[in-house]
Amino acid sequence: MLSTPQALLDEGYKARRENRTVDAKAHFAAALEMSRKAGDRVLVARSLAGLGQIERDLGNLDAARKHYQDAAGFHRALGDPLSVAHALRHAGDILRKLKKTDQAAVCYVEAVAIYRGEEQTRPLDLANALRGHALLKGDVGDEEDSMLLWLEAKDLYEREGVQEGVSESQSHLAFLMGR
Repeated sequence: MLSTPQALLDEGYKARRENRTVDAKAHFAAALEMSRKAGDRVLVARSLAGLGQIERDLGNLDAARKHYQDAAGFHRALGDPLSVAHALRHAGDILRKLKKTDQAAVCYVEAVAIYRGEEQTRPLDLANALRGHALLKGDVGDEEDSMLLWLEAKDLYEREGVQEGVSESQSHLAFLMGR
């Protein structure tokens, strides 16, 4: 048996990489329980994020959303803004899929604002948040804002050498421009 929350988290991510989602979920849940008992809020937050990933993989979107939003709350209390933004972006992606557009927008706006305000932000993280927000804006018919978000995301994806992101951005831009 794994004896620390960190060992359980490591094993959970290993199981996820190996597509053993049931095992991964069990490891993340055990890490969460052990972290809570130990009072380790950092590992509680990481365990919640792991559970969010697994629940999303399993298609349990409401559970995934809750885990990500709970993780964001812990990260906020810990003063870890980049982790807050990451959790909020994932919560926004899930809320968008659930057609909860107003709630998704709140998540994306805050995540993008955090990423823009933190020097340590990786461009790819900002690009991914912009992507989700652009998709949401497109879903609600706000084509102008969607186009602006796609343009910025495309630029960031180009700088990071993420061709898949560049191609997706170009495709959406072409559609929005009527080509």
